[in-house]
Amino acid sequence: MAKMKKAVKMADIAARLKCSTVTVSKALSGQKGVSEEMRTRIKELASEMGYKLPASAQTNSARKSYNIGVVLSGRYLASYDTFYWKMYQEIADRAIQKECFTLFEIINEEMERSRQLPKLLGEHKVDGLIVIGKPGYSYEEFLKQEADLPLIFLDFYEPDGKVDCFVSDGFYGTYMLTNYLLGKGHRAIAYVGTLFSTDSITDRYMGYVKSLLEHGIEVKREYLIEDRDVKSGLRDNYSTMAFPEKMPTAFVCNCDFIASLVIKALQKRGIRVPEDVSVVGYDNYLNPGLCDVEITTYAVDIKEMANAAIRTLLQKLDGEPYKKGIHIVEGHLVEKNSVAERKNI
Repeated sequence: MAKMKKAVKMADIAARLKCSTVTVSKALSGQKGVSEEMRTRIKELASEMGYKLPASAQTNSARKSYNIGVVLSGRYLASYDTFYWKMYQEIADRAIQKECFTLFEIINEEMERSRQLPKLLGEHKVDGLIVIGKPGYSYEEFLKQEADLPLIFLDFYEPDGKVDCFVSDGFYGTYMLTNYLLGKGHRAIAYVGTLFSTDSITDRYMGYVKSLLEHGIEVKREYLIEDRDVKSGLRDNYSTMAFPEKMPTAFVCNCDFIASLVIKALQKRGIRVPEDVSVVGYDNYLNPGLCDVEITTYAVDIKEMANAAIRTLLQKLDGEPYKKGIHIVEGHLVEKNSVAERKNI
């Protein structure tokens, strides 16, 4: 019996042209971000190798090919704040492995405020939608009402349970970080993050509070430092960050990016990290060169979050049974160089 010819995949085309599978996906799906020369080369090679788009390919799998929309608020794409861009790349890679395409759109502040649908939805270009990071102006509520397709929220959640969400373990993560600082002898510990601007920031604060209370330490209002506007979600500049009159010996920050701003603000005041004050963050992701101190943090498993989000979205699209609700993806503490032991307190 003749051996069945192995189906050509996008990864095979990418290997031949020494480019990424994301580039191949964009070229074959007509997306921007690929030069016309490269697009032509990819299409010609795909035809030569006998590749067929998943929607028309005859395979042994019953799974269909889908266009998956991914939207992200523009506030999360500041020059150095690339955590969510990394998350999108993981989603795109995982989608390609499932022979699906991703289409990406940035939502700006005006779209959030005026409640404009993403073009991906308005023009019916996608079968399902993943929203990365909590938008401003309660835009996620608008999407819940207007998006007539399967939704996934990534790195934030809605307490009513109507949308499937995937988040890291913010409560336990900051609980661990605060315990870590207490174990290093710190007792005057502040938290940096604006409560109720996102559920994740509030959950992380509650982990911080639990740790302090268990150690018999008063939770001081002046040790809660805001970092953004509640309604819009727009972040403050580190140069305007207000510290309490009596400086704490350590700061628990709601993410590594904010931790880097805190370190800059402290250094501007002549305060050294970690020699004078210790700082911890959250995410374990910061663009190289943004901060001259390596930040002790809680690592988020970005790859698993993206994998779980794609898996669940495809199950919803295919009408398969799946576990609904808010899903927590565990991470782990990573020790670096931003914490020093506090002695003689």
